[in-house]
Amino acid sequence: MSNVLGFDYGTAKIGVAIGQTLINTARPLKTLRAVQQKPDWNAIGRLIEEWQPEALIVGVPFNMDDSEAEVAPRAKRFARQLEGRYHLPVFLVDERLTSRMAKTELGRAPKKIEELDAIAAKLILETWLSER
Repeated sequence: MSNVLGFDYGTAKIGVAIGQTLINTARPLKTLRAVQQKPDWNAIGRLIEEWQPEALIVGVPFNMDDSEAEVAPRAKRFARQLEGRYHLPVFLVDERLTSRMAKTELGRAPKKIEELDAIAAKLILETWLSER
């Protein structure tokens, strides 16, 4: 089975999901906290080592008027850093509305709020899997 990792980039947290290209499925993995306002590269490296993905998918936030959201340049920089560090192909996906859909999927259980970013990453992966 060919794995891909999906990322919902944020400056404080990054949601991560795993997907399988052969059966076109995705599931949330975890949410990583930033370390001194930077991605937790050690944790990301461990996930890449564990799952051996063939590609990495990063969500890029857009506004409803098709303009890039304020954090979009940082998400793109994160994608370039992933590619440079891990030498894997990185694909960008429009993540518009994924956070809202993740909240709907999660419900209102406060104990699960940490899962929100990982669910958004799963939705980003599902978008990529359905569009490829």
